[in-house]
Amino acid sequence: MKTAKLIWVILISVILVLPILLVSFHQNIMPTTTEPKKEPQTVTERSNEGESPDKQPQTQPQQQEPEPEPEPQPAPPPQKQPQILWGVDTASKLDQAFLQCVVDNYGKPAVFGRYLETKEGVSTGLTPEEVELLHKQGIKIIPIYNHFTNATTYENGAQEAQAAIAYALQIGIPEGKAIFADIEPTYPVDEAFIQGWVDILLGSPYEPGIYGVFTNDSELTAAYQAAIASNQNVQTQTIIWSSNPDPGVTPQANAPEFHPGAPENIPVSIWQYGIDGETCNIDTNLIQSNILDFLW
Repeated sequence: MKTAKLIWVILISVILVLPILLVSFHQNIMPTTTEPKKEPQTVTERSNEGESPDKQPQTQPQQQEPEPEPEPQPAPPPQKQPQILWGVDTASKLDQAFLQCVVDNYGKPAVFGRYLETKEGVSTGLTPEEVELLHKQGIKIIPIYNHFTNATTYENGAQEAQAAIAYALQIGIPEGKAIFADIEPTYPVDEAFIQGWVDILLGSPYEPGIYGVFTNDSELTAAYQAAIASNQNVQTQTIIWSSNPDPGVTPQANAPEFHPGAPENIPVSIWQYGIDGETCNIDTNLIQSNILDFLW
């Protein structure tokens, strides 16, 4: 009985232990494997073959070439200074004898200033014969308008400009030429007159010009500066003829340097540097060549 019980105990023990031994034996004979470490990867250029359509290839960023430095631009050529010409003006009637007097005693003028129409006791008007005489000699004419003594109010400036235009058309002055309002130092003058004169001339076939004594403290200078402050056309499109300073009449060969005495913001193009010549009734002038196209 004891023997049979012992056999059963051994048999049961074998049954329980045998699976444990089999598992242990299996683990000992199987090779152990470990997951290899992943090496850090570097980005390399790869072929697109085998990649999915929505996967974008990695590319190295292209190195931008430095932009070339701009080539230095040549400096603009220096502005050419206008040539200074010598000329005269007169209130007297001009004929061949008068012109010869000027040439013999002073020199041949490039420009001759003359008044439009006659102002009693002051000036004789330009005639077609004078125009022909001067143009045959290659002499340009400065048309001067002096039929007023009061240079105030816009209405006066506009009316005097219209009268000057009528005289110019009557004698045949072509378009594009300047007409100079003669504003003497004894005339009352204001900004409005200058505005009226300039506005009407700019709307006509002609260009505006102003003659006067442009000193630092003259009424004409104050009126002109007030006009240019409110209307830039007065400064940029009006030709200025100034009688300041007055070193005196000279022959052409002894003319002074071109240095009119107007303030810097008054661009003087004609300088009457001498008045009332003793030989021949003339005044002497220096003229910048860049306004010759505006003279007749």
